[in-house]
Amino acid sequence: MGPVRYDYAGTKVFLKHRSFEAEVAFLETESVETTTRSSSKTQSAQLSPERPKKMICCRNCTVCKETMNSVTSPANRVIASPGIHSGGSRWLRSKGRFLSIGGAVISCRNERAPDGLVADAHLADGFLHLIMIKDCPRPHYLWHLTQLTRKGSDPLNFEFIEHHKTSAFTFVSTHDESFWNLDGELLQACQISVQVFRGLVNLFASGPEV
Repeated sequence: MGPVRYDYAGTKVFLKHRSFEAEVAFLETESVETTTRSSSKTQSAQLSPERPKKMICCRNCTVCKETMNSVTSPANRVIASPGIHSGGSRWLRSKGRFLSIGGAVISCRNERAPDGLVADAHLADGFLHLIMIKDCPRPHYLWHLTQLTRKGSDPLNFEFIEHHKTSAFTFVSTHDESFWNLDGELLQACQISVQVFRGLVNLFASGPEV
């Protein structure tokens, strides 16, 4: 079938996809504004002029450089984000039925999603983007997916999507068939905890030039 097989497989998954009950807790980040985006009745995905300009992570990224330079630690030392069990941490919770829950430390750009899932995600800022898609009518979910294919759109600007920038989150579900896709590898788990460790891996690459 060639490349058409991706569309065929994706359509099958979309039609069979069902929501699940779960509870997600994530660490509040004081220095980063955490928002739940809401859309209008028209579900417009255009960027509002009041929103700050997105800083795209690329070669010689200023955001990543400033973040790494602000950390005073010995060379080659692993830099952990705020501890998942550290004192004084404030955890926020979201419970209900979800169609999808995911975390991304990079934009995840590709040929089918030119801006990726989160256009302004940064590799070395010590945060991940937690995206929770609540149960919603199937046409609304499909509209979100189509926005991923359009350059310059905002696929997270829907009232049924929660988007939070955090350094750690936990997931608990009573659903026996909870599968996580880890860069193509499937992990079956009803309970997981995820934490960002900045500087754990040395990456030798020039980075995308945008």
